[in-house]
Amino acid sequence: MVRIIGNADEFWRLRLTRVDTTDGLDFEWHDDILYRQPDVDHGDEVEFFHVEAVRLDDPDVVVRVATFDDANGARAFLEELKDALIGMTKSQFESAYLDGAEAGDTGIE
Repeated sequence: MVRIIGNADEFWRLRLTRVDTTDGLDFEWHDDILYRQPDVDHGDEVEFFHVEAVRLDDPDVVVRVATFDDANGARAFLEELKDALIGMTKSQFESAYLDGAEAGDTGIE
């Protein structure tokens, strides 16, 4: 029998994902040294952060809760979301944060 009621932290975990659209090399090879970081010119390349909820019983179910341009804003929201995850029931958390959120591969069932 599948359990459908309880605390939100018994059903979901949170993660912060950094997305970097740079296509450059992470390391540059040289004969005299093993590796070195290349000079980076970001130009139009973008970095952003996704705060996501992941189902504990099915890690393929990922729901993007919010997207941020800076790491500090994403981390602050993640801490706020962690407090909500601990203090809310499953249905309260899902209706407050996940309804209308952008679902990943399979979304909320």
